[in-house]
Amino acid sequence: MKAVLGTTVLAEAPKDELISIEGNWYFPPSSVKADALQKSPTPYTCPWKGECQYFTVDVDGQRLPDRAWSYPHPYPTAFDRVGRDFTDYVAFWKEVSVTE
Repeated sequence: MKAVLGTTVLAEAPKDELISIEGNWYFPPSSVKADALQKSPTPYTCPWKGECQYFTVDVDGQRLPDRAWSYPHPYPTAFDRVGRDFTDYVAFWKEVSVTE
């Protein structure tokens, strides 16, 4: 699967390596084009996943604040709910197209 913004592939991995959580595809950290993401200071803590790290997506002359996110230290109980460890996996918001 691919996460694409414009003509830039932000992440790419086989579907079985991704994790679907609440309708969003989370890509393994090693599959993400890290230089396209910049840490955002926006704070958020999910009640069941834990503290979230937002990122600004910066590619092709576009800067989209808080359009990607991950959980660097998820709550251990979240692993049971998701079925896998999703530490540092990255999901993308609507402007980023995720396709098979």
